[in-house]
Amino acid sequence: MNPKADFYFQNSKRWQSEMQKMRLIALDCKLTEDLKWGCPCYTINNSNVVLIHEFKDYCAFLFFKGALMKDPKGILIQQSKNVQAARQIRFTGVSEITKLQTVLRSYIKQAIEIEKSGLKVEMKKTTEFEMPEEFKKELTKNKKLKSAFESLTPGRQRAYLIFFSSAKQSATRQARIEKHIPDILKGKGLND
Repeated sequence: MNPKADFYFQNSKRWQSEMQKMRLIALDCKLTEDLKWGCPCYTINNSNVVLIHEFKDYCAFLFFKGALMKDPKGILIQQSKNVQAARQIRFTGVSEITKLQTVLRSYIKQAIEIEKSGLKVEMKKTTEFEMPEEFKKELTKNKKLKSAFESLTPGRQRAYLIFFSSAKQSATRQARIEKHIPDILKGKGLND
């Protein structure tokens, strides 16, 4: 156990018992415990394998390369259509974790083998993400904006495209685009 991660487990208001059980399972699989993105992260040879995180309605194991895993029990969940590599197994009680602990160990061992093998998840290219018409128009009429957007990292470009596209109404998409044009021109990402 890494003392740096203790606070995460101790500060949980709702899922403390569940996450402690998950922690023991991950450590039993001979993974190294670290703290990344403010969450307990379990690694092998400094490569991320699985992370424990909590939400309002559940806590979860997040497998970094879950898209490559076999899922005979049908328990891996893709958080949203835009999540390409990671998959979760969600819990709302200790009894669920206890019932699945043998399966969880086998999934973690599978994730370890995927990491050791060097397999990579083939990610969609930025050009494969939907670009809203409103943003296309802005890029066409503003060459500086087009150049600045193309200079962003692929991850920053995708974040903007997903954010802009997720609005259901054109007026909302336009408002989001206008709000973030100054950031794009400064070379900043959506969350910078």
